Amino acid sequence: MDLNPLDQKIVTALEADARLSFAALADQVGLSKTPCWKRVKALEEAGVIRGYRTMLDPALLGFGIEAFVQISIDPERFEAFEAAVREHPLIWRCHATTGEADYLLHVLAADMSDLDRLLRQELSRLPGVHRTITSMATREIKSDISFASAALHRRRRNGQ
Repeated sequence: MDLNPLDQKIVTALEADARLSFAALADQVGLSKTPCWKRVKALEEAGVIRGYRTMLDPALLGFGIEAFVQISIDPERFEAFEAAVREHPLIWRCHATTGEADYLLHVLAADMSDLDRLLRQELSRLPGVHRTITSMATREIKSDISFASAALHRRRRNGQ
């Protein structure tokens, strides 16, 4: 979905601070409060805005290790595997992938022994898993993206 310039301003502002009041958001994008509220509701209903979350720092909550785990599974077990992944609290993100592995998981652990326990006792036992390859994150270079800015960049790059 391509956003018009006003909706682009709205989503950019909300990405920067989802706690903005409708009055503050309206002022920032040059609308009155009610039309701004209606545009936000329309963006929510269209699925452009999927929700609002608080971003927490995993390290400050005791998760000192982030790792990426490539997982290969038996193809007939993908539904059970995906259902188990959705329920696992230490799997931060999971993507089905192309290439040598079937999935890429982003996981959290307190320390190396916690990661070892997670890999050996939990992830390797998920339905259908027959191989894992783990890479550890050593430092974070970039942790978020402005999807609104990325969409605008894509449109500009494509001459739109």
